[in-house]
Amino acid sequence: MTDSAPNPDIALRDAGLRVTESRRAVFAALAAHPHASAEALYAAVADELPKASRQSVYNALHDFADAALVRRIEPAGQPMLFELRVDDNHHHLVCTSCGRVEDVDCAVGAAPCLHPSDDRGFRIASAEVTYWGLCADCAAETAA
Repeated sequence: MTDSAPNPDIALRDAGLRVTESRRAVFAALAAHPHASAEALYAAVADELPKASRQSVYNALHDFADAALVRRIEPAGQPMLFELRVDDNHHHLVCTSCGRVEDVDCAVGAAPCLHPSDDRGFRIASAEVTYWGLCADCAAETAA
């Protein structure tokens, strides 16, 4: 966990969740691996907690999502990804070659960042934008 990452015990308690070894490990894995799939998080947790099960990781992620501790990202053609950055309305860059995902701040203005041409009476609370393309590494490989 980096110095800027939230303390898992405090974050879990503030969200009304009981602090368990498994939840603490999943939270720490998310802090270390933003935009990770449940399987990648399980692999990271299993290294630290060999007795952890896939189900305990899925349960923790479900609980975290219900408590608004994590954001689910569902890029087309990829497994669901999770991140701890939930306190703002940001967007994502996704590499169509290697699958790398990066955060990107809003394109223009304050949340919800984008205003539809016709909101049809909706009160917009947030916008999800996914930019698809090649990351710098993959673009360099294709140019070579």
